[in-house]
Amino acid sequence: MPIETIRGEPFNIRIDGPEDAPALLLSNSLGTNLSMWEPQIPEWSRRFRVIRYDSRGHGQSVADDTAFSIAQLGRDALAILDHLGIERAHWCGLSKGGMVGQCVATHARERFDRIVLANTAARMGPPDLWNGRIRTVRSQGMAGLVQPTLERWFSTGFRESRPDIVARVSGMLETTPAIGYATCCAAIRDMDQRWAIRGIANPVLVIIGAGDPATPPAAGHLIADAIPGARRLELDAAHLSNLEQPEAFTRAVLDFLTG
Repeated sequence: MPIETIRGEPFNIRIDGPEDAPALLLSNSLGTNLSMWEPQIPEWSRRFRVIRYDSRGHGQSVADDTAFSIAQLGRDALAILDHLGIERAHWCGLSKGGMVGQCVATHARERFDRIVLANTAARMGPPDLWNGRIRTVRSQGMAGLVQPTLERWFSTGFRESRPDIVARVSGMLETTPAIGYATCCAAIRDMDQRWAIRGIANPVLVIIGAGDPATPPAAGHLIADAIPGARRLELDAAHLSNLEQPEAFTRAVLDFLTG
């Protein structure tokens, strides 16, 4: 579908799957866009009405120099559901998308059924790390962040065996609006959901990358331990586990959502 105006701001949204199927809302990581989910769409869209969107600050969605929080990103997701006339949906978010997922499951649980939180954290410090990235991207743009980010996001073996996928993600990073990346970094810097997520009552699957240096396994286990009844799955992957282990990721989420 074309870019939609939601509460006066543009959001790039794409929908796949039958209109009468259960809704599944996908939320992208920092520095990517809705195309990060391409490996999952053929399978998931057979069973769900899959809604993808470029998060605020990313892709073709709104990106301006206005400070906001993870809660604002949660309100964006709810506004997209409202705009599409969807009362309730499943959620799958990776990294930043998983942070937003924790927020909506905490504060808008009635709008969601099952929640998948992949390669994410309830808090990501230290602040100086994020402040350094913000200064870099504001002064130099995205170019200097691309290579070190790819090295965190993919294992060495995967980078060597699948340069095509790495190049595609590199393109997403390079074209992410610098100001959008900076404002999202600030939102992540200021986030602390470690206590709030204890109140999540939805069924939750936490997916963890065994070799993830960006959101290490301990961060995923902390989330799974905090949320009553949460399931956990550890994949042999670094940060973008849906791209490094696409078949296992796709099947695990589908089994969880339909189980």
